Amino acid sequence: MTRVPDPHEVQIDIDGRMAAVAEVRPTDDPTVVRSAMHIESGHLPPGTRSALVDAVLDDPQVSGASHLSASMPAGDSELLERVRERADSVESRRAGATNIVEADLRRQP
Repeated sequence: MTRVPDPHEVQIDIDGRMAAVAEVRPTDDPTVVRSAMHIESGHLPPGTRSALVDAVLDDPQVSGASHLSASMPAGDSELLERVRERADSVESRRAGATNIVEADLRRQP
């Protein structure tokens, strides 16, 4: 039996407070990683959401995978657009207050 690494969090802190967080969870398939992205309420500096996507996609467990399955708040166009900018193909569907995003990731050289 192959051991799947433990899930962990990626955080974006602004002025000493957590502004955004994502759980990164490997799966039994080493080519697939799951992530749940959350943005704190209130005013956030521009680019905070993009920074969260970048941090998730640059995470060693994610950058070694070829597919990301992510949940993110529905209607958060900055998160979705940044995934589209960094992935080869992206499909999204709404599930209540959440977007489920399936992305085929670009392999980093």
